[in-house]
Amino acid sequence: MGARKHIAAEKIKEARKNQYFAKLNGVPSSPRKMRYVVDMIRGMEVNRALGVLKFSKKQASADVEKLLRSAIANWEQKNDRKAEDGELYVSRVFVDQGVTMKRMRPAPQGRGYRIRKRSNHVTLFVDAKTNDEK
Repeated sequence: MGARKHIAAEKIKEARKNQYFAKLNGVPSSPRKMRYVVDMIRGMEVNRALGVLKFSKKQASADVEKLLRSAIANWEQKNDRKAEDGELYVSRVFVDQGVTMKRMRPAPQGRGYRIRKRSNHVTLFVDAKTNDEK
């Protein structure tokens, strides 16, 4: 690795020490369906977001709930203390498109229709409200 890339990688590594996030790769649902769930919790306080996800009827909400719990645990691990009520909130969350598997389905008269099985990557950032006020 060249010196310029090495310096840039070190800067990114230092910046990540102050960010608390969790990432879920290769979720087997379309990004559009996942974005409906993610839009419900963006900017919410984490306990309220967990309640919204727990009682949502969307199948993707179970994956996002597990991801949010992981992000909270990452915050607690880096800060060596438990999160208090109302302290953490979902600062950023976004869904990127993952690998699309192409499959063929038999169609009339010897043809084949293409099926696209989409996947997505979800990244969720949490932050403490006390950090923003300082």
